[in-house]
Amino acid sequence: MTILFGNLMDKANNTAVEEFILLAFSDLYQLQIPLFFVILFVYIMCVFGNFLIVLLVIAEPSLHTPMYLFISELSVLEILYVSCIIPNLLANLIADKKSISFSGCLIQLFGHSALGSTECYLLAVMAFDRDLAINKPLHYSAIMNKEFCVMFAVLPWIVGVIHVVISTVFTAKLEFCGPNEINHFMCDFPLVQSLACSHPFITEVVTSFGGFFGAVLPFVATVGLYIHIIIVILKINSAESKQKAFSTLSSHLTVAGLYYITVIIVYTVPKGAHYNKFIALIYTVIVPLMNPFIYAFRNKDIKKTLIKSRRLKLCQG
Repeated sequence: MTILFGNLMDKANNTAVEEFILLAFSDLYQLQIPLFFVILFVYIMCVFGNFLIVLLVIAEPSLHTPMYLFISELSVLEILYVSCIIPNLLANLIADKKSISFSGCLIQLFGHSALGSTECYLLAVMAFDRDLAINKPLHYSAIMNKEFCVMFAVLPWIVGVIHVVISTVFTAKLEFCGPNEINHFMCDFPLVQSLACSHPFITEVVTSFGGFFGAVLPFVATVGLYIHIIIVILKINSAESKQKAFSTLSSHLTVAGLYYITVIIVYTVPKGAHYNKFIALIYTVIVPLMNPFIYAFRNKDIKKTLIKSRRLKLCQG
């Protein structure tokens, strides 16, 4: 990884374009300062909410299960993801010079793409975990042992990073000698590649294949697993057991649905469309904020842990 970023720095020194201008929301003029405070508040709430879930899972022994390991891992991912994008956006909103260095742009591009792909695979892992728990409840503990659980927790990171490294290296090798304005608040593969002076066809093919491998495959797997879960639940005779299963599944479906719906919208709207960055703002800021609240308010175990910790504080006080 150090070698990769070292090569990116060398490329930044050799290219004619030393920085990119992120136009972000510069056309809103007087609304940029209010937008700054709104996004700052949402960012703080997002980091706090997700960090709280991680602390609860670590502190409460009853939550030391595969499902809550994956939930806390998702929270860590959300913190890293928003921290990869939002601080630079906040600086952009109040700065006179709305620029990002060539190497900084590629590092941000690599960071949010790798984390996004990792989240896609983690959602697929979470779907597999729920499918196994509902479909084979008697064998669940034996199959999802410590070693198996750790492997599934680490695998999304490995897959997410590897294919994005390849796309980033191909993008870094392009020649940039002319326009450097990006009508967005972050660097993204299609936007950066469209500014290249050299022909980006091979790079675009590699990036498209990486997108298919990093997002489409886990999406298909996630949808297939949830369809199988729903079919299994519908076959349960006990109304109480059926309701309990759907209750456990609802928060997972909500999170996965919000994530993939916004991703699909962002990457299917026409490139360069004026409203693209506004949709991306929902995808990069609002959705990571909603995840902890979905798990906190829709998950009985986490609600019980919150109430328990609050009572302990009151007793100690």
